[in-house]
Amino acid sequence: MTTPSLFSIENKTALVTGGSRGIGKMIATGFVEAGAKVYISSRKADVCEEVAATLAESGRCVSLPADLSSEDGCRRLAEELAAKEERLDILVNNAGATWGAPIEQFDEAAWERVLALNVKGVFHLTKFLLPLLRAAGTREEPARVINIGSIDGIHVPVLETYSYSASKAAVHQLTGHLAKRLAPNITVNAIAPGPFESKMMAATLESFGEQIAAAAPLKRIGRPDDVAGTAIFLASRAGSYLTGAVIPVDGGIATVG
Repeated sequence: MTTPSLFSIENKTALVTGGSRGIGKMIATGFVEAGAKVYISSRKADVCEEVAATLAESGRCVSLPADLSSEDGCRRLAEELAAKEERLDILVNNAGATWGAPIEQFDEAAWERVLALNVKGVFHLTKFLLPLLRAAGTREEPARVINIGSIDGIHVPVLETYSYSASKAAVHQLTGHLAKRLAPNITVNAIAPGPFESKMMAATLESFGEQIAAAAPLKRIGRPDDVAGTAIFLASRAGSYLTGAVIPVDGGIATVG
């Protein structure tokens, strides 16, 4: 076993949900450049197609648009992928939504929209993709499920994003539950990102980016290769004996409050 092969994901097949922007795009880009065949999914078909075409210039990337906020949407995506592939080595459950409002204005819609996509979407898509994951995984080389949580599910966030932080804490717990149930041929781990430059974080970073970086022990905002590298580790031979873990990729922010 050489070091390059230890971290290789070359010729593996991956699906990255929410892969057209933000953390999902960062991971999808890293996977494509590392030699994997990558399917990306997002709700906006035109954006998904455009990003897939751009990434395909560096390797193999295919667009599979989907709305994963319902069980039917998750089933349809799994069926579309099964029509194209006999196995799936890596599933990255990244698609997500956030919502912020004062507690007095935080209504049912603010909970339902976020929990439907961030929690139920992760569960249902994983469930429907189990045949493809099981076809790929063995005890020596398991298939991988990588859930994207958040440090907001570890510590109390500054902003009033009640449903988002609760949903990400649920993703972390669901990760452990699935890891126990799906072993030994499928591993399930979570990445809990801190602040990265993404559409979801754009307004926050514009207003408070310098303060957030200054408060982080590592004194900076996350870079695309930080989260892509962690995902590649989890998807490679190097990460094959890890399951049920939640890995903060946050510059140490979760350690200070």
